[in-house]
Amino acid sequence: MGYPKSKRYRCEYCSLSQAGQAATFHIDHITPVVAGGTTTANNLALACVSCSLRKAARQMVEDPETGKKVLIFNPRQQVWKEHFQWNTVEVVGLTATGRATINALSMNRAIMLAIRAEEELLGRHPPP
Repeated sequence: MGYPKSKRYRCEYCSLSQAGQAATFHIDHITPVVAGGTTTANNLALACVSCSLRKAARQMVEDPETGKKVLIFNPRQQVWKEHFQWNTVEVVGLTATGRATINALSMNRAIMLAIRAEEELLGRHPPP
């Protein structure tokens, strides 16, 4: 895939680096096959195991602030920095899509915060 070098080998949802992770990241169908998604470059995203399994075949997720259903973040059609930002090791949602994706994928659970803190010590967090 033609990603910028700084984005290669990172989860396209939570930005975790593949480096140092025991489990190989998944190739995720952004629009699930069961919903008509195709196995083409514009519908595939690199996802850490955690984000991939939590996303599953979902397309709509609930914004915890408003309770409204919104589309989950789409790394092919949306810009990460428009929906998310870093507060040290925590991902902060800037939009309904960002908040809902963070909540649905449990991006700020304790183990992820600990992994990001370690990644920070190793110079791999925050992402470039």
